[in-house]
Amino acid sequence: MINKKENIFKILTSSYSSEKSSILSEKNNTFTFKVLKNSKKSEIKSSIEKFFNVKVKKVRTVMLKGKSKKHKNIIGKRKNWKKAYVVLKKNQKINLIKNIE
Repeated sequence: MINKKENIFKILTSSYSSEKSSILSEKNNTFTFKVLKNSKKSEIKSSIEKFFNVKVKKVRTVMLKGKSKKHKNIIGKRKNWKKAYVVLKKNQKINLIKNIE
């Protein structure tokens, strides 16, 4: 579990947006985040609940392999990363995009 002194941002690196994740957020109240590779589901759940002040129903995680990329004649590889699908309870919302004035 997360220590009180430990920062929530160490586990949640960023929100993740794709066509699939936007469909899931509209239909199933599921949000997608990039998280640390070694984080546990319970840590992800508690950090989401503390940061966004919502109740989490379920957390599913997926390890994704880094893609091979080529720049001129140099072949490199992106890092492996972990994606978390967070399902919220009914009547709970996360506002990822705030109004910009």
